[in-house]
Amino acid sequence: MGTLSLPEYTNLPEDCKNLRTAFKGLGCNEKRVIEILGRRTQAQRMEIARAYQTVYSQSLHKRLKSAFSGKLEKALLLWMMDAAERDAVLLYEAIRGTGSKCDRALIGILCTRTSAQLFLIKQAYYTMFSETLENHISGVDTCAADFHKTKWAFWRSTDSRKIEFRERLPSITKLLLALVRGNRPENTDIDRHIALNDAHQLNKVCMGRTGSEDTFIHIISTRSTAQLLATLNYFQQHYGQEFEKALKKERWGELEGALQVAVQCFRQPAKFYAEELCVALMGFAMDDDTLIRVITTRAEIDMQYIKLEFTNESKRLLEEVIAIDTSGSYRLFLLTLIGHGEVGLYSPSNTAGSASFFSASSSSRHQSNVSVASSRSSDHN
Repeated sequence: MGTLSLPEYTNLPEDCKNLRTAFKGLGCNEKRVIEILGRRTQAQRMEIARAYQTVYSQSLHKRLKSAFSGKLEKALLLWMMDAAERDAVLLYEAIRGTGSKCDRALIGILCTRTSAQLFLIKQAYYTMFSETLENHISGVDTCAADFHKTKWAFWRSTDSRKIEFRERLPSITKLLLALVRGNRPENTDIDRHIALNDAHQLNKVCMGRTGSEDTFIHIISTRSTAQLLATLNYFQQHYGQEFEKALKKERWGELEGALQVAVQCFRQPAKFYAEELCVALMGFAMDDDTLIRVITTRAEIDMQYIKLEFTNESKRLLEEVIAIDTSGSYRLFLLTLIGHGEVGLYSPSNTAGSASFFSASSSSRHQSNVSVASSRSSDHN
């Protein structure tokens, strides 16, 4: 269940006119832009962009890029992309990144999209970057395309540095490529004989009796979500522990972590994303890239469940943490997408530079966080 709050009535020409008015003058009316674009569905946003181009002979995306900057600019541009194009950009950035955080982002996207969606993502990726997603994951860039000449040239600045793709462990690359192929059926039918056999095969590999990492990768990348969950249930019933715990005991190195992430994405996707948000918001330094990625991709899908899992994990409301740790129009946009919930109305900032809430039921709880928040709150630039 998504958290997007839609108005009772929308008018396409009026939306375009109001956006045009918001862009005029010495400064952009950021609040008005957010009120419009932050409360429209994917289909409605695409219609607005097309109509704006037709009526004013100007790209709405380029207009947004010129009017906004920093974190808010990135969040708005991602929000205004087609879902497949947005995922393609996020995959591109994760491939170029380093560390387990980027690998988690890659696996999270690939495991929570259907085979049909992955097909569209791969098409969009090739259109945008003139190279296949598989080649970039493998570290190959045969075309060396100039991204600045593509449809989404506005996404990047004039940075002309050579594109580089880091090398990953062969086992991680193998898993990612298997997931990219999109060979997982989308039906909900379960073959219990296959599920039981897969459970036995997984146990044999975990115990080091037979098979290899290829067995893990094949089962995870070619079974439907329902089929894989049946296999995991059989595994626990027959061997007295969850597959993830059995995997951890044998210490498969970095592949173990990747497989753990993949299994969690199939088993509990909302919990996976909630944990991503917990780390992004409550780590040593706030990770805006992860925050933006999760909210812009899940707000229309399952953000309501993610918020519940976030509260279970952190004992705090997601909107509460975002309202305290962000500021200005950036905060307004994020809260517009996820819903204000119990936090309710808030002032842009108080004298300490943190959120000031008017929700009587939660004001006492926020008071203790003000001094901490002031050191981490930043503007949308």
